[in-house]
Amino acid sequence: MNNIYLNVLAFLLLTGLFGGCSEEFLDRPPKSNIVDANFYQTTDQVLAGTAPLYNQVWFSYNDKASHGIGDARGGILSSNSYQLTNIQMNTTAVTGENGSSWRSFFNIIAQSNTVINNLNQFAGESVPESIKQHGIAEARFMRGMAYSYLVQNWGAVPIIEDNTTLLQDTAKTRNTVETVWEFIIRDLQFATENLPEEPILPGRLTSFAAKGMLAKMYLIRSGVSSSGGTRDQADLDMARTLAKDVIDNSSAELMEDYEDLFKTANNNNVESLFALQWSYNGTWGSQNSVQAFLAFGSAITGFSDGWGGDIGGSYYIFEKYEDLLATGSTPDVRRKATYMFPGDHYDYISQDVDGVIQELRVPIGNQGFNQRAWVKKYVVGRPEDNDGRVLQQRTEINTYMLRLADVYLIYAESILANSASTSDAEALEYFNRVRQRAGVSTKTSITFEDIFNERLVEFAMEGQAWYEFTRLHYYNPQLAYDMLSQQERGIVDITPDQPVDPTSWTIAVSTSRKFPVDLGNFIIPIPATELTRAPNLRKPPVPYDFQ
Repeated sequence: MNNIYLNVLAFLLLTGLFGGCSEEFLDRPPKSNIVDANFYQTTDQVLAGTAPLYNQVWFSYNDKASHGIGDARGGILSSNSYQLTNIQMNTTAVTGENGSSWRSFFNIIAQSNTVINNLNQFAGESVPESIKQHGIAEARFMRGMAYSYLVQNWGAVPIIEDNTTLLQDTAKTRNTVETVWEFIIRDLQFATENLPEEPILPGRLTSFAAKGMLAKMYLIRSGVSSSGGTRDQADLDMARTLAKDVIDNSSAELMEDYEDLFKTANNNNVESLFALQWSYNGTWGSQNSVQAFLAFGSAITGFSDGWGGDIGGSYYIFEKYEDLLATGSTPDVRRKATYMFPGDHYDYISQDVDGVIQELRVPIGNQGFNQRAWVKKYVVGRPEDNDGRVLQQRTEINTYMLRLADVYLIYAESILANSASTSDAEALEYFNRVRQRAGVSTKTSITFEDIFNERLVEFAMEGQAWYEFTRLHYYNPQLAYDMLSQQERGIVDITPDQPVDPTSWTIAVSTSRKFPVDLGNFIIPIPATELTRAPNLRKPPVPYDFQ
């Protein structure tokens, strides 16, 4: 039996609130009953049954692949060794982040299907219908999200709604890209109709989170089956309508200080529409582990992790910050919140210097990797910086999946639509709100390139950069190839203007790296283990039968 089917047959140990799911468990069919008919008998049980859809099933993607695929393939993360195949646009069928992503997304689908099936069959009479539909809506939202990642990375993939049926159906093959996107739209549409306007618990999905994400899905789908740089106007109109609904009617607001978005104390803040929810001291897989791989050293984590000394921002991303390369400095507050330059101060992160705990001052000098532009975003510091809520490879900083700033830029782009530029007042208002928060100059007219670059800077190191290119690739593949091929992904040397409290930096490429991109290395190959065990994945895709 092939690995994809083993993944989709995995179910959650409901009485353990999913806490017992190990990678081994998720990769084999269950030996016990597929459902627990005694669960889902109360509102609390329904909510407990869907809670792990916000963390554990996403862990294998969030752990390393979110920045390996989302940022390294997008050209904004550089290294001499870590994530190198992704940086080089040479992600293969055996690249670790490839397999872990595939497994994670199909586990999300499997667990979502299990929740949907169990709620439909076994929800007790004491469970209000609105709560039952709430749980189903959460699961369909997560399933739709998983498919959006699958289709953008691997193209045509199998649509799976019934885990049990697949036990007998080894002939299941891939479905066309167009029908996968229709499946995604239907799942998220259901979520908009069955989730409440306010979260039932902190961090839970709302109808506005679903509408914002659905707007994004329409924006992406507008390019599917298009060509020549033109997108489907009906989908663009839907994206515009949904985004404006969120802007006008939700209670979401931009956080005043961009840097505050990435502090654990501000989890589930007013800007957050959908974020993965992590616990630093739960079972393995319920925590956010990315600090371990991104932080430049153990002195700022408090443990023996902090393995990110050889990674940092690429020259390509620093080209996008206003005035940075020309003057050595930028008014854009997002730079310091995303990448640490030598000499930067962070008064909310501590550092161990020869046994003395003090405010972090990023090291300066030509020793080791001290000229890197180290990653700051999602690096939250030591236990004492987070009310004790940090352990080795464990923090509980939320992973943003959708922020209001994203909806603002979706709205602006949907108004721009297929035009070369726009001076539309509302498009400019919300585009410029993002820039004003960042401290950079506003614009009186915007183009696709303006919005594209704004998104790269706003969401750098949030796993989104690659998906800007997959969206573009649907309707203008050659432009996507050209932009990626021209990126300078090389290691940069950051030299401050003075040894203490620098105010500007010289940014130079120490090792130039540009990699040609075409269809052959744009679409990620299906993991080798899947192709070996599931030869049907090699067959041409077929439309999905919506019944």
